[in-house]
Amino acid sequence: MADWLYILDPRKDTLDGEPSDKETIRRLAEEEPELELWLSRRNRMRPGDRLWFYFTGPEAAVAAVAEVDEEPREEPDDPDVPYLVAATLLPEATKALYRDPVDRAELDLGQVRSVQKVKPEALPVLLARANL
Repeated sequence: MADWLYILDPRKDTLDGEPSDKETIRRLAEEEPELELWLSRRNRMRPGDRLWFYFTGPEAAVAAVAEVDEEPREEPDDPDVPYLVAATLLPEATKALYRDPVDRAELDLGQVRSVQKVKPEALPVLLARANL
Protein backbone atom coordinates (compact mmCIF):
# COMPACT_ATOMS: atom_id res chain seq x y z
CA MET A 1 0.00 0.00 0.00
CA ALA A 2 1.22 3.48 -0.87
CA ASP A 3 0.17 6.85 0.48
CA TRP A 4 -0.18 9.86 -1.83
CA LEU A 5 -0.79 13.57 -1.31
CA TYR A 6 -3.43 14.82 -3.73
CA ILE A 7 -3.10 18.60 -3.96
CA LEU A 8 -6.24 20.74 -4.28
CA ASP A 9 -6.26 24.49 -4.77
CA PRO A 10 -9.76 25.64 -3.73
CA ARG A 11 -9.33 28.85 -5.77
CA LYS A 12 -9.03 27.02 -9.09
CA ASP A 13 -9.79 23.29 -8.73
CA THR A 14 -13.36 21.99 -8.76
CA LEU A 15 -15.06 18.65 -8.16
CA ASP A 16 -17.97 18.22 -10.57
CA GLY A 17 -18.38 22.00 -10.65
CA GLU A 18 -18.27 22.39 -6.87
CA PRO A 19 -15.46 24.15 -4.99
CA SER A 20 -12.69 21.83 -3.86
CA ASP A 21 -12.58 23.17 -0.32
CA LYS A 22 -12.52 21.29 2.98
CA GLU A 23 -16.24 21.81 3.57
CA THR A 24 -17.24 20.34 0.20
CA ILE A 25 -15.00 17.30 0.65
CA ARG A 26 -16.32 16.69 4.18
CA ARG A 27 -19.90 16.84 2.87
CA LEU A 28 -19.08 14.52 -0.05
CA ALA A 29 -17.51 12.04 2.36
CA GLU A 30 -20.89 11.72 4.05
CA GLU A 31 -23.24 12.04 1.05
CA GLU A 32 -21.37 10.90 -2.10
CA PRO A 33 -18.01 9.41 -1.12
CA GLU A 34 -17.19 7.88 -4.52
CA LEU A 35 -15.05 10.22 -6.65
CA GLU A 36 -13.29 10.25 -9.99
CA LEU A 37 -10.22 12.45 -9.77
CA TRP A 38 -8.05 13.71 -12.60
CA LEU A 39 -4.33 13.10 -12.78
CA SER A 40 -1.81 14.85 -15.00
CA ARG A 41 0.18 11.63 -15.21
CA ARG A 42 -0.56 7.99 -14.56
CA ASN A 43 1.35 7.54 -11.26
CA ARG A 44 1.67 4.04 -9.88
CA MET A 45 -1.43 3.96 -7.76
CA ARG A 46 -2.99 0.63 -6.91
CA PRO A 47 -6.31 -0.34 -5.30
CA GLY A 48 -6.03 0.11 -1.55
CA ASP A 49 -3.57 3.01 -1.75
CA ARG A 50 -4.61 6.11 0.19
CA LEU A 51 -5.02 9.64 -1.15
CA TRP A 52 -4.53 12.35 1.46
CA PHE A 53 -6.15 15.61 0.30
CA TYR A 54 -3.85 18.57 0.83
CA PHE A 55 -5.69 21.88 0.50
CA THR A 56 -3.44 24.80 -0.49
CA GLY A 57 -5.67 27.39 1.11
CA PRO A 58 -6.95 29.23 2.98
CA GLU A 59 -4.85 27.21 5.45
CA ALA A 60 -2.43 24.75 3.83
CA ALA A 61 -3.22 21.36 5.38
CA VAL A 62 -4.39 17.79 4.84
CA ALA A 63 -8.05 17.62 5.81
CA ALA A 64 -9.47 14.50 4.06
CA VAL A 65 -8.50 10.99 2.98
CA ALA A 66 -9.75 8.48 0.40
CA GLU A 67 -8.89 4.98 -0.70
CA VAL A 68 -8.01 4.24 -4.34
CA ASP A 69 -10.57 1.86 -5.88
CA GLU A 70 -8.82 1.01 -9.15
CA GLU A 71 -5.65 1.81 -11.07
CA PRO A 72 -5.57 5.15 -12.95
CA ARG A 73 -6.87 4.93 -16.50
CA GLU A 74 -6.54 7.09 -19.57
CA GLU A 75 -9.38 9.48 -20.38
CA PRO A 76 -9.49 9.64 -24.19
CA ASP A 77 -12.68 11.75 -24.31
CA ASP A 78 -11.23 14.80 -22.54
CA PRO A 79 -7.87 16.21 -23.70
CA ASP A 80 -7.64 18.38 -20.54
CA VAL A 81 -7.77 15.29 -18.31
CA PRO A 82 -5.09 12.77 -19.29
CA TYR A 83 -5.93 10.23 -16.54
CA LEU A 84 -8.67 9.47 -14.02
CA VAL A 85 -8.54 7.52 -10.80
CA ALA A 86 -11.57 6.24 -8.89
CA ALA A 87 -11.40 6.67 -5.13
CA THR A 88 -13.77 6.57 -2.18
CA LEU A 89 -13.59 9.10 0.65
CA LEU A 90 -13.32 7.58 4.13
CA PRO A 91 -16.08 9.40 6.07
CA GLU A 92 -14.92 8.94 9.67
CA ALA A 93 -11.25 9.56 8.89
CA THR A 94 -12.17 12.63 6.81
CA LYS A 95 -14.27 14.03 9.67
CA ALA A 96 -11.36 13.54 12.07
CA LEU A 97 -8.94 15.31 9.70
CA TYR A 98 -11.45 18.09 9.06
CA ARG A 99 -11.60 18.76 12.82
CA ASP A 100 -7.82 18.50 13.29
CA PRO A 101 -5.99 18.98 9.95
CA VAL A 102 -2.30 18.21 9.44
CA ASP A 103 -0.56 21.43 8.45
CA ARG A 104 2.26 21.91 5.98
CA ALA A 105 5.00 22.10 8.63
CA GLU A 106 3.99 18.71 10.05
CA LEU A 107 4.22 17.18 6.55
CA ASP A 108 7.77 18.45 5.93
CA LEU A 109 6.82 19.44 2.38
CA GLY A 110 9.19 21.01 -0.08
CA GLN A 111 7.89 21.95 -3.50
CA VAL A 112 4.25 20.92 -3.90
CA ARG A 113 3.19 19.06 -7.05
CA SER A 114 -0.30 17.92 -8.04
CA VAL A 115 0.28 14.38 -6.70
CA GLN A 116 3.24 13.12 -4.73
CA LYS A 117 4.07 10.36 -2.30
CA VAL A 118 3.71 11.02 1.41
CA LYS A 119 7.08 11.26 3.14
CA PRO A 120 7.56 8.30 5.52
CA GLU A 121 8.09 10.57 8.52
CA ALA A 122 4.73 12.31 7.91
CA LEU A 123 2.66 9.12 7.67
CA PRO A 124 2.38 8.43 11.44
CA VAL A 125 1.00 11.95 12.00
CA LEU A 126 -1.57 11.54 9.19
CA LEU A 127 -2.69 8.13 10.43
CA ALA A 128 -3.02 9.37 14.02
CA ARG A 129 -5.07 12.46 13.07
CA ALA A 130 -7.35 10.35 10.84
CA ASN A 131 -7.79 7.73 13.60
CA LEU A 132 -6.54 5.02 11.22
